Amino acid sequence: MLTNTVRHYLDVIVVLAQKDFKVRYRNSVLGFLWSLLNPLAYMVILTLVFSLLLAVNIPNFPAWLLVGLLVWRFFQIGTNQSLFVIVGNPSLINKMYMPRYLIVLSANLANFLGAGLEFAALLPLLVLLGVNLTLYALLLPVVLFLEFFLVFGVSLLLSSLNLKYRDLNQLWDIGLQLGFFLSPIVYAANLIPARYRLLYSLNPMTALIESARSVLIGQSFPSALDSTVVLSSTAIVLLIGYVVFRSLERRFAEEL
Repeated sequence: MLTNTVRHYLDVIVVLAQKDFKVRYRNSVLGFLWSLLNPLAYMVILTLVFSLLLAVNIPNFPAWLLVGLLVWRFFQIGTNQSLFVIVGNPSLINKMYMPRYLIVLSANLANFLGAGLEFAALLPLLVLLGVNLTLYALLLPVVLFLEFFLVFGVSLLLSSLNLKYRDLNQLWDIGLQLGFFLSPIVYAANLIPARYRLLYSLNPMTALIESARSVLIGQSFPSALDSTVVLSSTAIVLLIGYVVFRSLERRFAEEL
């Protein structure tokens, strides 16, 4: 049975996650629909540019592109929001005693819920775009679950460092822009020169995007390399994020 302390922490996580999820769409006319309209707009624009103007030869490019955009969106939104999770909640840091990483966890859970709803809405759209979904699509939650832990690890790192280095958000914005083009979102990974392909495949976002496309569009299991990269990189990032977060945690109250 759960102890009272664990039960209390779980209640706190649920309450904070619900609050973060509601704030995400508060005062928005279309609410959750923006989560779909945004990547759909990108899909239309990028399809026109890459499929019509640049003649990209990728079967069902709109569906292929949309899967990559949503996987990237999950990472982008989760890590961006984490920058201000500690900085933006001084009352939780100073007035409530609990492990501070739970604040980051609750924000990531809210983002995970949003991403899950986006992918749930994506499935019928993929069918409309001509994708033949198979039982391999049932592996999508596993891919998203692994991405959640990757995002959580990065979030622990960013949320703690941003408290000490307040311009980190500017650097991370540049990093995300670079990461977008270093991941196979708008182009196929096989366009990378052979001598750089192994290094390129070590990018965990490359592995996650390719894995999601495999189970949804490719009707296959993720490759052994993609699975290994995701599992190992997630474990490493989680460990580094946790160690850095705990080492800086004791000075949170002083920095706020």
